[in-house]
Amino acid sequence: MKQRKFHFTVLMLALLFVLAACTDDADVEDDAQEDGAGEAEAQEEDIVIGMMREPVAVDPHGSNDIPSAQVRTQIFDTLIHQNAEMELEPGLAESWEQEEDDLWRFELKEGVTFHNGSDFTAEDVEATLDRMLDPTVASTAAFLFEVIEDVEVVGDHELLMHTEYAFAPLLNHLAHNTSGILSKEVIDEDYESAIEAAELDLSLEEYYELREEGGDEFEEASEAMSEHIGSVVSDNPDGTGHLQFESRDPGSEIVLEKFEDYHGGERNFGTVTYRVIPENAARLAELETGGIMITEEVDADNIDRVRDHEDTDVIDQDGLGMTYLAFHTENEPFDDPNVRRAISSAIDRESIIEGVLNDRGTHASSHISPAVNGHADSLEEIEYDMEQAREYLAETDVADGFDTTLWVSDSEETVNIAIYIQETLGELGIEAEIEQFEYGAFLDKAREGTHDMFILGWVSVTGDADYGLHPMFHTDSQDGSGNRWFYSNTELDGLLDQAQQSSDEGERETLYEEAQLILREDLPVAPLYYAELGIGVNETLIEDVELDPVGIIRLENVTFPE
Repeated sequence: MKQRKFHFTVLMLALLFVLAACTDDADVEDDAQEDGAGEAEAQEEDIVIGMMREPVAVDPHGSNDIPSAQVRTQIFDTLIHQNAEMELEPGLAESWEQEEDDLWRFELKEGVTFHNGSDFTAEDVEATLDRMLDPTVASTAAFLFEVIEDVEVVGDHELLMHTEYAFAPLLNHLAHNTSGILSKEVIDEDYESAIEAAELDLSLEEYYELREEGGDEFEEASEAMSEHIGSVVSDNPDGTGHLQFESRDPGSEIVLEKFEDYHGGERNFGTVTYRVIPENAARLAELETGGIMITEEVDADNIDRVRDHEDTDVIDQDGLGMTYLAFHTENEPFDDPNVRRAISSAIDRESIIEGVLNDRGTHASSHISPAVNGHADSLEEIEYDMEQAREYLAETDVADGFDTTLWVSDSEETVNIAIYIQETLGELGIEAEIEQFEYGAFLDKAREGTHDMFILGWVSVTGDADYGLHPMFHTDSQDGSGNRWFYSNTELDGLLDQAQQSSDEGERETLYEEAQLILREDLPVAPLYYAELGIGVNETLIEDVELDPVGIIRLENVTFPE
């Protein structure tokens, strides 16, 4: 309580300082005083969104995280569009047809321009997907598109996409935010910059030829360029979306402005500013006082506060995410499934949902959310059973307990969940030391594979079970794409491979159910709960904001109160 009072006092002093500063500057803008109506109109068109975490990268190939997706979905369009109901619609591709099991034809939209003024063509799609799969770029989202063997440009607005094999979730993957189409111009400029920074005696065309051929010479060039690639795209993320990049102040804000030549219709705003405000109390105070119009995340403790305030409300959405406790399954003692089962059985998920999440979550039964196509409805909730936990642990080499570490990000909710797990594991003699990291640093640490346990969430962004299971648990996904617990099960691999290639939805559901049964038994990660999403909106400032099941704030249809 003392700490909360301290934060509140600091916040009030900060607000008083801001108000004082605004009062002192009241007479500076003479032109604004002469045209007050014009100033009001400009302010009305400026959307300000508060974010708890800073986006990792605006480059679509630079990261695979939700804070970054919030911004990227505004800048870049994808071939296939997924609406707020997760339905697939035409995006930059007006139509598509599967001509053979491993061949798709796409007809592209004409009359589309990039933010830099260049025309959108099939060559931009080819260049974007080639860059996504380039080892030099080393995108963490490359796993989504590795099945694509070739993009064949047929005409300016027509292409053929060849896949390695029949791949059922291809269209869902092409709707993923990391598949946002970049202009070939900025891609070429990015590579040229990296070649120059690496001091290589190569032309751009020679690099592309080396990439096509592979081999030692390409690997040497790729290694030299890897630390420089992406700098141009990060500074100039050139897409075709309704907003274009204006500026970024690291750790503070990202500003986007309306793209006047947008191909998808008029928008009712001028700029969108994403302000990074990590502290929950500060972010909500800004929402209530009008400093921001939307807060990207409302923590469970403050849901009622936002609902009850006369100017604000919460937009709810059942999410596609699953929050889990991960184990390093190759390291002792977590290589023993009974240790993992013991820990999972010792966790009272209902207590977490009620006590930490304020009932803003659903008790987990499997490794993908019920909102995801392919969720196994036959599975029951994972029970809290301390007696069973002791029995599992008694069958291991650490029956009396052990010391371990539990990593978490700087999210207040996650820290509170970790404290609860720490206490309950203590009843088994398992002494878990909690180590807390800033969000970006935490993601980097989780990829290193040096953990004992950590708490994180996975959002099945495409809405398909493949995205929730294959990158998380397939042996081939130990390359950093998702399987950070180094789990391997050949039977599971076979089921997931078969489900990817089947065009029969009934067969896919059966295969995914079998896969989830295996995961419930092996528990490479212990599912905790399924997310219930909520964003805060100041309804006196903005209306018609939408929230999709991924957690992305949709601005397409926003209006402003008169």
